[in-house]
Amino acid sequence: MSVGKRVREARKQAGFSQQDLADKIGVKQPTLSELERGISSSSTHLITIAKVLGVSPDWLQTGKASSSYSEITDIKSSYTLGSFDTWDSKTPLSEDEVEIPFYKEVELSAGNGSIVQRESSGFKLRFAKSTLRRYNIQPDMAACVVVSGNSMEPVLPDQATVGIDTANTKIKDGDMYAIDHSGMLRVKVLYRLPGGGIRLRSFNRDEYPDEDCSTEQASEVKVLGRVFWYSVLR
Repeated sequence: MSVGKRVREARKQAGFSQQDLADKIGVKQPTLSELERGISSSSTHLITIAKVLGVSPDWLQTGKASSSYSEITDIKSSYTLGSFDTWDSKTPLSEDEVEIPFYKEVELSAGNGSIVQRESSGFKLRFAKSTLRRYNIQPDMAACVVVSGNSMEPVLPDQATVGIDTANTKIKDGDMYAIDHSGMLRVKVLYRLPGGGIRLRSFNRDEYPDEDCSTEQASEVKVLGRVFWYSVLR
């Protein structure tokens, strides 16, 4: 079953017409129709579609996951990296656990903005070593930070927590990355443009339209790492 057919199946099970779903995710009905018919293979809206329809983004993308969106975005579960158990700072690490630093405040340095200075909150989040290995994430190259602002709503609301793989800075179209953009720390969906340019995309496209950076402007964008996980408190 294709991505489009899974979207159509989930939409019908949720009782939405194409127009209903298009309105909720902020696109025109023909755009959604093209996705469902396989004319367009864009995955830009899949996470938002998953949230609206209450299904897993992984299932829409690959057909392999079955968790609901609410389960995935809960603070005790992860987007792609399994589940959390209740613990505190006194709970010993298991053999398969590793702690990743959690930076409550991330401040960019003054000046040219090319260096990110991170102030550790002292908090850490625990992940399974085996799961990180499965996704080729090195624990010592991962960090969790807080997202501020509403540009990535509804997927990443203000104060959502994201996990960043700082070893993965090569842009894959349609993936989320943390970037240093001329001294501003931002989380955006990135696309490569012909000639070496970069497109920065927000999920909240009504308020934050796409930003296309020319080849020259792209030199001001430093990719800090790919977002591999996120968690949202509701």
